[in-house]
Amino acid sequence: MTEMNELPERESMEFDVVIVGAGPSGLSAAIRIKQLAEEKGEDISVVVLEKGSEVGAHILSGAVIDPVALTRLIPDWKEDDSCPVKVAVKKDRFRLLGPAGAIPLPNFAMPPLMSNHGNYIISLGNLCRWLAEKAEAMGVEIYPGFAAAELLYDENGALRGVATGDMGVGKDGEPKDTYMRGMELLGKYTLIGEGVRGSLTKQLIAKYALDKDCDVPKFGIGIKEIWEIDPAKHNEGLVEHSFGWPLDEKTGGGSFLYHMEDNQVAVGFVVYLNYKNPYLSPFEEFQRFKLHPTVQPTLEGGKRISYGARCIAEGGYQSVPRLTFPGGALIGCSAGFVNVPRIKGIHNAMDSGMQVADVLMTALAEGRANDELAAYEEGWRKGPIGKDLFKVRNVKPLWAKFGLTIGVTLGGLDMWLNSLFGFSPFGTVKHGKTDAQSTLPASQCKPIDYPKPDNKITFDKLSSVFLSGANHEEDQPCHLVVKDLSLQKSSEHDVYGGLSQRFCPAGVYEWDESGETPAYVINAANCVHCKTCDIKDPNGNITWTVPEGAGGPTYPNM
Repeated sequence: MTEMNELPERESMEFDVVIVGAGPSGLSAAIRIKQLAEEKGEDISVVVLEKGSEVGAHILSGAVIDPVALTRLIPDWKEDDSCPVKVAVKKDRFRLLGPAGAIPLPNFAMPPLMSNHGNYIISLGNLCRWLAEKAEAMGVEIYPGFAAAELLYDENGALRGVATGDMGVGKDGEPKDTYMRGMELLGKYTLIGEGVRGSLTKQLIAKYALDKDCDVPKFGIGIKEIWEIDPAKHNEGLVEHSFGWPLDEKTGGGSFLYHMEDNQVAVGFVVYLNYKNPYLSPFEEFQRFKLHPTVQPTLEGGKRISYGARCIAEGGYQSVPRLTFPGGALIGCSAGFVNVPRIKGIHNAMDSGMQVADVLMTALAEGRANDELAAYEEGWRKGPIGKDLFKVRNVKPLWAKFGLTIGVTLGGLDMWLNSLFGFSPFGTVKHGKTDAQSTLPASQCKPIDYPKPDNKITFDKLSSVFLSGANHEEDQPCHLVVKDLSLQKSSEHDVYGGLSQRFCPAGVYEWDESGETPAYVINAANCVHCKTCDIKDPNGNITWTVPEGAGGPTYPNM
């Protein structure tokens, strides 16, 4: 058997552009590069690495899309029958939920930017599959099932590409009979669009101090199910957003119910990860939400067909790090371009891919390589993305500082003033603590008694994970790295009440209390790659890394 210190050298492939992640930003960048190359009669080689087993397998979003960026990228998308963007929003509702009812919020009172008129209910996974077909038809090479696991630098410290993870490594860290060395993919420029809280993005931010001039990052966790419901209850094109119950006054979040095509509805719940009570479980709060009298009747008699979860970059305008560094750039959710009150980021992700493509093609035309694409960093705040995020920059920090009633009221006022006059009396409000720092010790909080699942409307985590299609090779090193197990026991367990077994929506973490000393159990095979553990652990003691090959969820149409 080959020893790890006797590994063969990696084979390498060279491209003009290497893109990590076949999400909306990465695919938009690839398509835009090829469009510009075709206009100039040039042959620019582009490769896209995707860690999911297929394009779309790891993609999860609400999703209601503002098609503005899609129209810029592919102007004739409406005439293409194969395009999965078909269900236009027909009715838009906003509600404040209480334990027994809801207060409708009139649309005229909402800031104009909150309107969903002209938007579409979609499956983002299916949109990415369609974009991938477009990209491949233009000559883009897409490699699904290969996770970018390592950053490669040249002698000057510039990024020169990435390496895929080795396959066939056992839990003991030694190569198995099936061992296969990873591949190096080298490019003149490398674009990182691996999604929220990506492992490579974290390393790049640290290496180049990309966050030294920005606010702390902030996140939420979004949990989503797709249901097939009674056709008599289905209202295609209906979009409902709500906030309030079951979360308390001090805990931020919201929910959505989207009536898709084919008698399907997407129901989802978002909890801001700056919540204080370590006994809170976002998964269980979602289950409670489904029992609300305005929600349960829609789901009764229906069938849950899909489940998933992922974190959302919610820091907004003030938390976006520097996006460029020698040899590459951050795009999409790696950059943090979600408009939190609109619950929309797809249009900004696509726009970021197109913006960096324009700058990159200019650089290639000038004969440059592996330098900094500074014009992308300098331009995004003045363009559509910056204008979109600037108007809503204070909504989340105001909610965090003042709670639901006062915070949302001030946030609404701030959006109105920004929309009408480009002015905010608050300036730009800082977020303050990180989400990990926001958690209080368990001794200062009350446990929450969650009802048992009824297996009709509410369910447990393991049956939910089954629906996600999560699958990982069992005999591989754990991709969830706990740096200090003793610290996990003395702090995460003893001080914070073992909150990891509650913040994880997939049952990955457990504290086994059956022995004399609690034992930390990591069920890595359950992981749906939401990254909550990498964000919410009170000591930053858990690091999420990419697993082997195509491991993870297999979402059909999330």
